[in-house]
Amino acid sequence: MSNNRPHRHWPELEFEKLKETLSLVHLLTQIVGKIRLTQTPWINHSWHVPLYISATGFTTAGIPFDKGIFQIDFNFISHRLEIITSTAQNKSLILQSGSVAGFYEQIMSALRSSGIEPIIYPVPNELETAIPFENDVEVRSYDAPAIHTLWKAMVQINNVFTEFRAGFRGKCSPVHLFWGAFDLAVTRFSGKEAPKHPGGAPNIPVEIMQEAYSQEVSSAGFWPGSDQFPHPVFYSYCYPTPENFSQQPVKPDQAFFSKEMGEFMLTYEAVQRSDNPRSMLLDFLNSTYEAAANTAKWDRETLECNLEGLKTYSPNT
Repeated sequence: MSNNRPHRHWPELEFEKLKETLSLVHLLTQIVGKIRLTQTPWINHSWHVPLYISATGFTTAGIPFDKGIFQIDFNFISHRLEIITSTAQNKSLILQSGSVAGFYEQIMSALRSSGIEPIIYPVPNELETAIPFENDVEVRSYDAPAIHTLWKAMVQINNVFTEFRAGFRGKCSPVHLFWGAFDLAVTRFSGKEAPKHPGGAPNIPVEIMQEAYSQEVSSAGFWPGSDQFPHPVFYSYCYPTPENFSQQPVKPDQAFFSKEMGEFMLTYEAVQRSDNPRSMLLDFLNSTYEAAANTAKWDRETLECNLEGLKTYSPNT
């Protein structure tokens, strides 16, 4: 029985406390993500686009440029944006309240002074209102403790998603942060082609959506919420979606199917307040994947694996 006491490594999240800072950081990750997008060769399903969870915040990992590689890190401990290059032309910007336009100018200037000349499409994706970065002069607040807390939660989520990913030997995405909708996600593939996706995401070309969903998928993720759904939440969906997918039994009891979204959902609060957040989240990930794989008739015996036994071997074996 739950004691309703939060697990000490899983912080409490309240969307109302996060939303102002989240609106700023989301748009800043779009700028940084677009820099990675244009500087990197296209990788299937847009895997060259996302950010990753790091030991200090979010990172692009290495991005190629003509003199070597660089990376851009959001450091939510020191609250700085760090540009690190293999040529040692490093720059650092303060993460603080301000406008998207001001940040956009600062980061592009810092990159140019480091010998990097990115050209991006300077308009947000997957947002209903897409104001060009250079024209977005609204001053938004940056609450350092709030974004630090969200990042700490995402560290825990990233670790569980990585553990879940390890149980699959078929094609599987990295655990990555897509800056379009600002969700941390991991996606498994059946290996079979899917029907053409109809598109529908705001301000994103249908061709991009169709390539991303060109194969059958079961995808799970974490989303910090919005004004329309003001709750941080875990989700799981599949494409294409079998008719009886929504009727499958899933765990835990607090999970539910959203007809509007077409996916299973579980609030972060339910996980965070449980006796064992890791176990509850793994139950959700595994049971919703099974709902997708069973109804779509995936070859589970071929695609799944259990490599736990390899942990017993020495690194020198």
